[in-house]
Amino acid sequence: MSKGLIEIYDTTLRDGTQGEGVSFSVADKLRVAERLDAFGVHYVEGGWPGSNPKDIEFFKQAAKRKWKHAQIAALGSTRRKKVKAKDDPQVKLLIDAKTPVVTIFGKTWLLHVKEVLRTTPAENIAMIADTIAFLKKNGRKVIYDAEHALDGFKDDPEYAMATWKAAEAAGADFVVLCDTNGGTLPSEVAAITAEARAVLACPIGIHTHNDIGLGVANALAAVEQGATQVQGTINGYGERTGNCNLTSAIPNIALKMGRRSISKARLKKLREVSRFVDEVANLVPDRHQPWVGGTAFAHKGGMHVNAVQKVASSFEHTNPEVVGNARRILVSDLAGRSNIVMKAQEMGIRIANDAPELKGILARVKEQEHLGYDYEGAEGSLALLIRKALGRVEPAFDLEAYHVSMRGDAANHVCEATVKVCVGDKSAHTVANGDGPVNALDQALRNALRGFYPVLKQVRLTDYKVRILNSTTGTAAKTRVLIESTDGKDRWYTVGVNENIIEASLQALLDSIEFRLLKK
Repeated sequence: MSKGLIEIYDTTLRDGTQGEGVSFSVADKLRVAERLDAFGVHYVEGGWPGSNPKDIEFFKQAAKRKWKHAQIAALGSTRRKKVKAKDDPQVKLLIDAKTPVVTIFGKTWLLHVKEVLRTTPAENIAMIADTIAFLKKNGRKVIYDAEHALDGFKDDPEYAMATWKAAEAAGADFVVLCDTNGGTLPSEVAAITAEARAVLACPIGIHTHNDIGLGVANALAAVEQGATQVQGTINGYGERTGNCNLTSAIPNIALKMGRRSISKARLKKLREVSRFVDEVANLVPDRHQPWVGGTAFAHKGGMHVNAVQKVASSFEHTNPEVVGNARRILVSDLAGRSNIVMKAQEMGIRIANDAPELKGILARVKEQEHLGYDYEGAEGSLALLIRKALGRVEPAFDLEAYHVSMRGDAANHVCEATVKVCVGDKSAHTVANGDGPVNALDQALRNALRGFYPVLKQVRLTDYKVRILNSTTGTAAKTRVLIESTDGKDRWYTVGVNENIIEASLQALLDSIEFRLLKK
């Protein structure tokens, strides 16, 4: 271990999968492990070979691969009481996994020793020492996770220390202090880590959970007191409220604390790694995540945007590019002129700070937002609004008429839409069926325009969201429709608002088509 290095131990594939809604196949786990290895984490914990056949298969496949940066670790527990480590089947599976690193957890807290394991304090210490010694004898690097280390220390410091000393004496390469219940404060973590550092000669690690929202803070507190390994998961996956979120811990360690860990070159891939793991897990990325979330560097207030335009660091704690993120300017009824200018530039629309059209654009945005439009999530519609105000949009087509009908009985129904469009001096009149009135209208529109604009053959609607804005007015309530469209390469978002859901949907659909036709 290099002096000053803070090692990152990733347990997304094991502890992360204990979080609700998180599951990986063997193929998924291998893909994530390979991405983490390329990113530069020091350990990838692949699972517990004694818990399920999937993890056993993962370790078989992992053993066939060459890993550039990460050491693959298998997790297990100390031997059972009154059984020698060499005779314990689950300990044998750890050897069979053929990983260079084995991480075992054992009990620190007398509550667990007496009430969960139902054994004696002396036998628990023997279980720790015997298991570590056996694994070391078989040529493994051993990381000892001291489960409930912090709660155990607060309950009985002398016994907690005795378990850690036993692990070190048996040959443990790391003793990791685990805040298993996730309820410890940073000041307590710091104090207990300092106590452990004063007694133990081996390196110390930290494993925290986020039950009171302090998982990352607690990990950093331990690092400040000499811990040199941080365990956690990508995006904070984990049991209950999750584990220490490595997508926050890693940049804080490297950029805020100035410690060597993940190189700055690889750190630029952090957001990419975060999104990749969410994608494999089939989870929607948390836009509000620090560092890597979509809103982590988003600016909305007009005064804020104006300041950022002049000096980025005035309202940004770091350059978003260092973690692979990007600044975003939001436009809403809170916007100022700077919001419009910077957002326009972001969308490839050139406009000067003193452009006379700015006042009108800003007034139009605020008026539309008052009516129920939301341009934060509908940048396609916003781009059209700005271009039209600047006189840089020639209508690609005109919708002369449309009709939507639905007929059927209790068992079956048919939705039909008819549209008439004009392009220059030519017109097209089409009819289409759909699963619903909006789908039928979408099909009819694109069918009518494909002859004029073949590029629309690739365009399809991929998401459709409806929100009732003033539900107290009953059937007269305004409806906001937000749609997502794609051409197979890019995605864009448009919005419509009306008391009639069909009319609101039509507005969003027309904006979607018009926006795509503006692209080169």
